[in-house]
Amino acid sequence: MQTKIFKNGNLIRLAVAGSMVIAVTACAPRISMRGNLPDPGLLATIEVGQVNKHGVVKLIGSPSSAAPFQGESWYYISERTETRAFFEPAVVDRKVVIIRFDKKGVVSEIKELGLKDGHDIAMVDRVTPTAGKEMTLLKQLFGNIGRFEKGANPNAGILDN
Repeated sequence: MQTKIFKNGNLIRLAVAGSMVIAVTACAPRISMRGNLPDPGLLATIEVGQVNKHGVVKLIGSPSSAAPFQGESWYYISERTETRAFFEPAVVDRKVVIIRFDKKGVVSEIKELGLKDGHDIAMVDRVTPTAGKEMTLLKQLFGNIGRFEKGANPNAGILDN
């Protein structure tokens, strides 16, 4: 006794449609958010010349990074990446908020940068030469044969009796 689903081939169509739905959802990108980006509303409340470092931390939190010398600039960095299937992650959006302080620790500038403001840096393929000789494996293994003297080792005559 066959049902109407099997007679009309609807089961095959349903299986094909289900497979297509699974295939399409498997190719959907995975989105990752990283970093510390302050709320734009809170960032707008920081007035240049009015707020000090303590006030900035109280309003928007501690920075992702600070300038390594003298700590006059704070950086709030966030990045959004998408990964599709087995491909490398692609950076979709990047935001950097730079807050600069004067010598008294009061905000002197607030600057926002995006993905378009970044620059690719080309890596250098050169190798820095080192001093010394390059030794082959055989030179390393057999290089010390015959280079030791009997008097150089303080324990050298103990087993000679």
